[in-house]
Amino acid sequence: MCRANMILPSIVFGASVALALHAAPLLAQPAAAIPGVIASGTQPELVKEGFMFTEGPVGTEDGGLYFNDNRASKTYRVDPAGKVSLSFENTQGANGLALTRGGDVIAAEGEARRISKRGRDGKVTPVSESFKGMQHLSPNDVIADTRGGIYFTDPGPRPVVPGRPTHVLYLSAGATQPILIDDTVGRPNGIILSPDGRTLIVDNTLAPQIFAYDVQPDGSVKNKRVFAELRDIPAGQESGADGMAIDRDGRLYVSSLTGLQVFDARGQYLGTIKFPRQPANAAFAGPGKGVLYVTAREGLYRINTMTKGPDRPGK
Repeated sequence: MCRANMILPSIVFGASVALALHAAPLLAQPAAAIPGVIASGTQPELVKEGFMFTEGPVGTEDGGLYFNDNRASKTYRVDPAGKVSLSFENTQGANGLALTRGGDVIAAEGEARRISKRGRDGKVTPVSESFKGMQHLSPNDVIADTRGGIYFTDPGPRPVVPGRPTHVLYLSAGATQPILIDDTVGRPNGIILSPDGRTLIVDNTLAPQIFAYDVQPDGSVKNKRVFAELRDIPAGQESGADGMAIDRDGRLYVSSLTGLQVFDARGQYLGTIKFPRQPANAAFAGPGKGVLYVTAREGLYRINTMTKGPDRPGK
C-alpha cells in the first residue's frame, strides 16, 4: 500500500471532526460580574446561528429587534417572544441600523454606498449618497438624533488603503448634503449618542481610542477628545472596535477584538463581556430594553442585564 493511501483515512477522519466541530454550537462562558451591568455567572445565550455575518442590531418599540446578515443582504427581526424571522431581502449589504421617531428604518448600505430610509410602507429611498460631490465609499454605522438628523461613519471598504479619506458625517433633517464631523479618525466605525443626545461617540477599528464630541444645536460638534481606550489589545494588532451600545446611565458597550468592553459615563473601564465569537455590534432590546443583544460573526446572542437601554427609539 502506498503512503498516500495509508494516510487518507486519517485525513478523512480529521476533516470529519473539523466539520463536526464547525457545525456544533459554540458554548458561551458565564460572565464575570460588572457592577450595575451583569451579575456574576450570568450566561450569554445563543439566540440563533448559521448566518454569514451578523450586524446592525437595533431595538424596536414593541420590545423586538432588527438585525442584519449583511453579507447575505438580509434583515431579520426578533419578535418580543424571541422568534426570529426574515424581514427584508436585497438590503445592499446593510450594516448599521437606526430607527427614527416616525418608525422609519435607517440603514448604512455598504454595497450601495449610501444611507437609505425604509418607511412603514416598505418603500426604500436614498437619504445620503455623496459628500462634496463624491459618492460615499462604504457607510458602516448610523445613529438618529431627536431633531430628525442622522450621524454616520464612512470608513470605506476593506482592505484599508493608506491615504484614502474616511469620514464621520451628519445629515440634518431636510438637508440634501451632509456636513463633515471628522475626517481624521483612521477607520471610524461604531457611532452612538449619549442618552441626553449632547455627546457623540465614535470608535476606531484600527486603534484603541474612542472619541467623544460635544453636539451643538445645529448638529455640528466641537471639543473632540479621547473618551476611553480599549483594554488588552495585543501590540501591533487592530483593536477591532466596531458597533456600540449605551445604557440609560451612560455606560458604553464597545465591540472589540477581545469581547464587549464596558465603560462608565466618564470613560473608566468596568470590564469585558465575553462571547463565543468576536462581537461586531450590540443593542438593548426586549421588554423595557433590559436585554443586551450582541451580533457576533455567524451568531446572534443575548444576555440579561441589571440595567436598561436609553429611553428613546432604537439605540
